[in-house]
Order: sequence, then structure tokens, then C-alpha cells
Amino acid sequence: MEPVNPTDCPYYLISRSTLLVTAELKREFASAGVEQVKPAYLGVLLCLWREDGIKMIELGQGAGLEPSTMTGLLDRMERDGLVHRENDPADRRAIRIFLTDEGRYVRKPVLRVVEQTLDKVFMGISPEALDQMKNTLTRILDNSLQQRQHGEEID
Repeated sequence: MEPVNPTDCPYYLISRSTLLVTAELKREFASAGVEQVKPAYLGVLLCLWREDGIKMIELGQGAGLEPSTMTGLLDRMERDGLVHRENDPADRRAIRIFLTDEGRYVRKPVLRVVEQTLDKVFMGISPEALDQMKNTLTRILDNSLQQRQHGEEID
């Protein structure tokens, strides 16, 4: 097997890009005074800013996270003062996730940082190319979900 040039490998490019954008978001969150928000929290926060107090299972689905991942993530978000959990009075087995006052307060500065950071990292890329990239990445996620639903292991 011939050695592969990393820049010819889509996985390498996706993972490197993700690491760089994540590092930039961390720096910018700290500069904006919202260092308690981690880039990993964004999916959950975006869902809760749209609809607060949803069931944990629905939140995980909306954020695209597995239940085992959600538990640890919510533990950290609670520790950082952004969310709290409450038992669902209508369903003893369900837990609802709510934003704290801090979780609501950070919305504007976090969204501002995300917008500015994405503008910076996507500079020079046309809106059409960004739409194509989003479509491609969405297809990757859909393919992965379909494989899991059909019982195929993805390691």
C-alpha cells in the first residue's frame, strides 16, 4: 500500500479543520468572557435556546448525541452553571433539561462569537460552496445514522 498524502484524505481534512475551529472558538469564548461555554456544548445550547425544558432523550436527538455522551456532557454543563435537570412530573422515567439564568444570559455573546469565528474561518468561501459543504457533511451524518439503524458497527 502506498503512503497517502494527508491532504488527499477527507478524514484528515475534516478532523484538522474541526480541531482548528474548536481551538479558535475556545479562544474567542474566553476573550468574550464566556469561557464556561465549551464548543462541545453548542449543539445542546442551540437546541435549548430554541426550546427550553425538553426531555433529555429529545435533546440528545436534536443535538445528534448518544445518551451515554449526553450524560457526561450535561454533567459538565451543570458544573459550569448553564443547565439543570428536573424530573418530568408527567413521566417518572424522563428528565427535562432547562437553561439556568446563566445559560440564557450567554446566548447573545456566544452566538456573536460563533458568527464572527465562522466568518473568519470561512473567509473567501462562497455561500454556494458553504451550502455544498453543509449538504455533504449532512449526508455523512445521515449515512452514519442509517448504518447504525441497520445494526452496522461504526468504529
